[in-house]
Amino acid sequence: MPRMDTLLDCLGTAKVISALNLSKGFWQMALDLDAIAKSAFTSPVGLYEFTVLPLGMRNSPASFQRMINNLLQGCKQFAMAYIDDIAIFSQDFELHLIHLTTMLGKIKQAGLTVKAKKCQWALSEVVYLRHPVGGGHIAPLWDKIEAIKDWPPPKTKKEVRACLGLAGYYRRFVPGFGATAAPLHELTKKGSPDPVVWKQGCQEAFDTLKATLIKQPILKAPLHDKPFYVATDASDSGLGAVILQEQQETQHPVVYLNQKLIPQERNLSSIEKECLTTIWALNKLRPYLWAQQFTILSDHAPLQWLQTIQNTNTKLQQWAWQLQEFSFTVECIKGSQNVIVNALSRKDSG
Repeated sequence: MPRMDTLLDCLGTAKVISALNLSKGFWQMALDLDAIAKSAFTSPVGLYEFTVLPLGMRNSPASFQRMINNLLQGCKQFAMAYIDDIAIFSQDFELHLIHLTTMLGKIKQAGLTVKAKKCQWALSEVVYLRHPVGGGHIAPLWDKIEAIKDWPPPKTKKEVRACLGLAGYYRRFVPGFGATAAPLHELTKKGSPDPVVWKQGCQEAFDTLKATLIKQPILKAPLHDKPFYVATDASDSGLGAVILQEQQETQHPVVYLNQKLIPQERNLSSIEKECLTTIWALNKLRPYLWAQQFTILSDHAPLQWLQTIQNTNTKLQQWAWQLQEFSFTVECIKGSQNVIVNALSRKDSG
């Protein structure tokens, strides 16, 4: 399955976008004769078998995505899809008409149909995968965020999971999401009481998540012809990172990252934590950084020697080797200039 964030990033820089929705989704894909018997199910009125791809079968999403990927062959520079949601994107209207005509022709040739009422045609901004995208920006869907504003505190594990599900869908917009949501995740663990015991820390985490999302956070769509900057920082409680890109003479955030340290990691030395943060961040951001020259911004001076490390510490040597596949330079900055990431790494972990 494709990564949603990769699809959104591709759309974010487009000037003209159309979003198509295939009608009846999986049901447009016929099952092989050998597979029909495997779809059988019983009902009060007898035994039935599907002749088309049903919802709920383990391989249904992957099978349908494979069919759509084949449909997009030759069009992937201007079209992409997540299951039955197809997006066509261009840099000007005239070119978009050509792209749109090409894609609609392939859909017709494949015998597929689209649901016109759910399609968005040739717009500067569309809602795709529940995100408004276009014009260089990516944002959460305001209708969904508006519903969060009046949410009462959850009382059961099911309600907590529902809250975390929606907030987690937009986690890329929330600095320090993992640490902020930690008290709520604790409520859903096996063996915890249900109804939940709602403590002050839970209320603070709940209020922080709501407040952050209600502010309508917006991230810049990445431009792959411009250099990336990765700011990292480690504290005694967590790791923090943000990928930045300079647009209009200002560095804008593209993605926020945050992770709590496990007890064993909290015992690492300062330099070891900084190295761990760098490895963790680069692996998380691999889709943006691989095969690109970029700069790591850190307020820890020894990281400047990461690529040419001369140290008997086996752990540091192993970490340095892991970084050899990336092409980067390390720029040491003052802690006062690393405000966002310092806040992410020091976010109260509950």
